[in-house]
Amino acid sequence: MKYFFLTEGWKIGRIWEFGGLWDSNARRREPYLQALPICLIENEEKFVLYEVEDDVLMVEVLAPNQEENASSSIGQVILKRLMSAEQVIRYLAERKILNEDLS
Repeated sequence: MKYFFLTEGWKIGRIWEFGGLWDSNARRREPYLQALPICLIENEEKFVLYEVEDDVLMVEVLAPNQEENASSSIGQVILKRLMSAEQVIRYLAERKILNEDLS
C-alpha cells in the first residue's frame, strides 16, 4: 500500500497507473483508495491520511470549490510522491496525531 495526506475538504480527481490514467473498464474495477481514521493538524489545518493500492502512481487532488473559483492560483495538485507505510509512521511519530472516526 501507499499513502498520502490530503487537506480536509479537498477532493480526489484523476488517478494514474503505470500505463497512464486508471482504466476502470480494462481493470474491471475502481482503484482502491480509502480515507483512514487518522488525521493530523498543522497550522490549524486538518490533514486526513489516505491509503491507495500499490498500482497507483499519481493522484490528482482538487481544491474545494475549484469550479466556482477558476481564478485561484491553486486549483489542482498532482501527488507524485506517495509515501510508504514506514514513511507515514516516521512522519506521524514526529507530529501531533488526531484519531477520529470519519464515518
